[in-house]
Amino acid sequence: MRTILTLLLALWCLPAVAEGERAGEFDYYVLSLSWSPNWCALTGDAQGSDQCDTRHDHGWILHGLWPQFHRGYPSYCQTAERPPSRGMTSAMADIMGTSGLAWHQWKKHGTCTGLSAERYFDLSRRAYGRVNRPEVFRRLDKTVKLPASVVEEAFLQANPDWDADMLTITCRDGHIQEARLCLSRDLGPVPCGQDVIRDCRAKSAVFNPVR
Repeated sequence: MRTILTLLLALWCLPAVAEGERAGEFDYYVLSLSWSPNWCALTGDAQGSDQCDTRHDHGWILHGLWPQFHRGYPSYCQTAERPPSRGMTSAMADIMGTSGLAWHQWKKHGTCTGLSAERYFDLSRRAYGRVNRPEVFRRLDKTVKLPASVVEEAFLQANPDWDADMLTITCRDGHIQEARLCLSRDLGPVPCGQDVIRDCRAKSAVFNPVR
């Protein structure tokens, strides 16, 4: 009995993911920025992703704009909106790396906004454009190891209207992965929910330079 109760408690503590929810029902957005050189080193190079081709010089790319509840998030929502055209997704590759990522983000997250695909991508681009991405990281000429807190502090200094509870830095396999900012529906910075504001606490995370 104790084992069952422990399991139920553990499951209750996990972030709630709701699939097939009604479009437009959410509390705020999470704007996720991925450091492209690290993603390429961990995943993209092995996949042969065009995002990682040497003709590009991607730094912080737009992973996605995600509708979020105060606890958990909706995904793959029911919507009457048409899916994006190839032209729409291709047009997002300059800030998202590939059209495939743009398509996936619409399917999983954009459908939950209540917006058309065109308006969702427009809102995503506007949100991305409002973030001052610290230039210091683009000036790196070699791979370094640094505390994740340094990355957070750089973003906070570049965006003085943010507070620490509005931003989180994530890691994956010992690498800096993403910077995630919490935004209101009108794209103003807001405090993140407890299941989002979980900073990476690595003291020596890998940070690869732009190629």
